[in-house]
Formats: sequence, structure tokens, C-alpha cells
Amino acid sequence: MKQITDFPNLALGVLPTPLYRLDNVSREFGKNIYIKRDDMTGVALGGNKVRKLEFLLADAKAKGADVVLTAGGPQSNHAMLTAACASRLGMRAILVLKKRGELTGGNQVLNAIYGADVRFVDTDSYDDVYAEMERIMDGLRAEGRTPYFIPVGGSVPLGCLGYVNCALEIANQAEELGVRFDAVVSATGSGGTYAGLTYGAKLFLPGCRSVGIGVCDDPFADIAFDLMQGTRELLESDVPVERDDIHIEYEIGPGYAIPSPEGCAAVRRLARLEGILVDPVYTGKALAGFFRLLESGYFGDSEDILFVHTGGAGALFAVDLV
Repeated sequence: MKQITDFPNLALGVLPTPLYRLDNVSREFGKNIYIKRDDMTGVALGGNKVRKLEFLLADAKAKGADVVLTAGGPQSNHAMLTAACASRLGMRAILVLKKRGELTGGNQVLNAIYGADVRFVDTDSYDDVYAEMERIMDGLRAEGRTPYFIPVGGSVPLGCLGYVNCALEIANQAEELGVRFDAVVSATGSGGTYAGLTYGAKLFLPGCRSVGIGVCDDPFADIAFDLMQGTRELLESDVPVERDDIHIEYEIGPGYAIPSPEGCAAVRRLARLEGILVDPVYTGKALAGFFRLLESGYFGDSEDILFVHTGGAGALFAVDLV
């Protein structure tokens, strides 16, 4: 089996990110609940996509790319972080975003600060977004530029390696804390973070089930299975991918990239209990789903549970939560 260090990557993040117990949340729910602060990855306002971009942008640089294109919703943390990392590497970033949800404030301000070229497509389909990206890339090639395509969320096997590596990081931190995690919970908006964590848990966190909270209605069980298979092939691992490894719950609200009352309530609840901010579109909805599972008895009373904070707090400043 290959090691993560066998794959070229750029040291963009400040790692490892903190991991600690949420004492007030644990007391409120009567469980042992921990948090992994991937909102503190060290680029812009932080977020999970930095781990993926370390591998994807290394590949882009190796291929001579000078322009990076990616996609997402209008408040996409992935898109903003792609712009931030591309700027740091002296590359142009073109963000092709769905024209849905909040189009101003929040991460749109940060996109402008990082000098990103933001283009909106009035659609609900990523097929339309990707077709527009192909058209843009054809034009760039005609100008003698070398574009590099990153799909929504950076959710390809190469990007998933960032979260296989995060699972190893969690295992090392758990050992230092004297904790054995029974479950790890994460937001699932495109599948790559969840797939990497789930396969990484198989490798480095034996007995730990990985639970994804889907924030849109994509078939994440199938998406994660395919991404895990691709990640396994990249690593040349003999550890199989099994359907039973995948546990998906959903917390969609009114739709993709649109805040929900439950998500906004979860944002306020965590902020007031622990002083931690999450965004209302991705991590906030996942947190709402996590709280619902805690209240419904999904987790055992004696289990040690880890919630992965995937970042995105910039989107807080695009919506009215009060």
C-alpha cells in the first residue's frame, strides 16, 4: 500500500488542527462529544477544502496549469478557498457558481478580496455548470493558457486523500487524549470529505463508524462508495470498500445552499454553548442533523463521538440569523 507521503502535495494548511472535548455540549446531551476544528486550517477563514487542495493544486502545478476553475453554490467555501490558495500560488482562479441562494456578502466579499473571477450560471444542475466550465477552458486554451478543472468540492479520489490523511491525524490525536472514537460525523455536500474520512477510518480508526450528514439530496451512499473505490485504487490498498461502511443521514431544509431554520438554530446553539461559529449552509445543517441524531438515541450513551467542523463561517455574513 502506498503512503500519503508518496503523493505530491503542497503544504497550504496549518496542520494538525485542534481536537478537543465539547464539555457544555456533552453535558447537555449526556454524551461524550468532541470536535475536530478543520475550520482552523490556516487559509482565509479556514475549512476542510484546504486538505483537498494541497493534493489537487500540487497536481495542477505539476501539469503546468496557470488557471484553476472550480464550481459550487454562491456561498461555496470550497470555491473561496480555491481562490485563496490559487492566489497564494500565483495562479488565476475562475469560480463558476450556481445562481441560487445568497449572491452577495459573506464568501463573495472574500472572493473579491482574493481577486477571483466569479461567474454565475442560472441553473440547478451541475451539468450546466460543468458545460460552462468546459466552454471557458476551451477559450483559455485558445489564448495559450493552461487551465485545471476541479469539480465541486474537490471531490475526486486525489482530493479524498486529504481526508484519509485527516483520519490518520485524528487517530494520533485520539491516542494522545486516551480516547477511542466510536463514531465520526461530518457534513456531506459533494462526498469527498466523507469518502476520505470513511476510508481513512477503515485504515486508522478501527471500530469507528463514519456518519455523513447530507445537505442536499444527492445519492451520497453511491457517490461515497465510488470515491472510496477510487481512493483505494490510488493507494493500492488491499483494504476493501464495503457498502456497510457507509452511513448517510440527511438534513437538507429548503434546498441546497439555502439556510434552514434548523441549521440556523444549531448555529446559535453551538455558539452559545461553546463560542464556536459554523456556517448556516453546510456545517450548520450538518450540526442540526447531528443534534437530531443525538436527541433520537442514534448514538449509545457511552460512545465517544467526534464532529468534524468543516468550516465556512464566512457565509454567516450573508444571511440574517437573528
